[in-house]
Amino acid sequence: MPSSFSPAALAGVAGRQATAVVADGLGPLGRVAGRALPWAATAWCAVAVIGQLIFTAYVLRFYGAAAVAGEPQRWNKVLPHGWVPGDTPANVLTSLHLLFTVLIIASAIVQLLPVVRRRAPVLHRWNGRFYVVSALLMAGSGLWMVATRKTVGDWPQHLAVSLNGVLIIAFALMAWRLAAARRFEQHRRWALRLFLAVSGVWFFRIGLMAWIVLNQGPAGFDPQTFTGPFLSVLGFAQYLLPLAVLEAYLRTREKAGPRTHLAMAAGLGALTLLTALGIGAATMIMWLPRM
Repeated sequence: MPSSFSPAALAGVAGRQATAVVADGLGPLGRVAGRALPWAATAWCAVAVIGQLIFTAYVLRFYGAAAVAGEPQRWNKVLPHGWVPGDTPANVLTSLHLLFTVLIIASAIVQLLPVVRRRAPVLHRWNGRFYVVSALLMAGSGLWMVATRKTVGDWPQHLAVSLNGVLIIAFALMAWRLAAARRFEQHRRWALRLFLAVSGVWFFRIGLMAWIVLNQGPAGFDPQTFTGPFLSVLGFAQYLLPLAVLEAYLRTREKAGPRTHLAMAAGLGALTLLTALGIGAATMIMWLPRM
């Protein structure tokens, strides 16, 4: 595998064998295709990891610094009703949600390191358990916040976020059950689905910023009310689109010929550039000014 950060590392033995067949059995085109797809997956994952680390730094610097300074009301500048004076249970739950945002990203990066699985399997297992439990807690608290607090957006966005939470819970339970049953190849697939679903709010931010940059301003939504058709679509696309790409990637690795491998690699390359654009825009417009 070309790099430590790669979804291919979690795709299972069958996927690696299929790639080897493409590379070794179909001449020069097969060899190019066999190398292109893993490298494309690695490139996207490396960019995503960098972007999530920047997002983590932002959460620590903005939300964490405000909490340490004893001024959690500053959260409301970004997170409406994030801190409500006198509502201690809700404020504690919001604080834990933010804390686990940082912890779960760090945990995910550790899980994506093949060297950890190979050389520290005990750490991999316990970190995986922590990741699953954290995902369940985050999804539960997120669903509670949507149901009880006046979050931004309209009902399609709230429905999309709620569906994201339900999928996180379902994927987490499936990943745990399959690991406990020692069905590791299937477990890795559900772990990848869980990772993408958990990253939904991050995909939303970079997707929104990429859209604004490409359109040279807000398009398809009202920035004052934060409602509009584009945001309604993005609310669902923030996790359904990455999940669809993952399924296409896994199927291509296992069954497709070299031309399909090359097409998938090209698609991942384009998505990597788009992801990098969204990360750069989100960093400069949303995150860095508050760090």
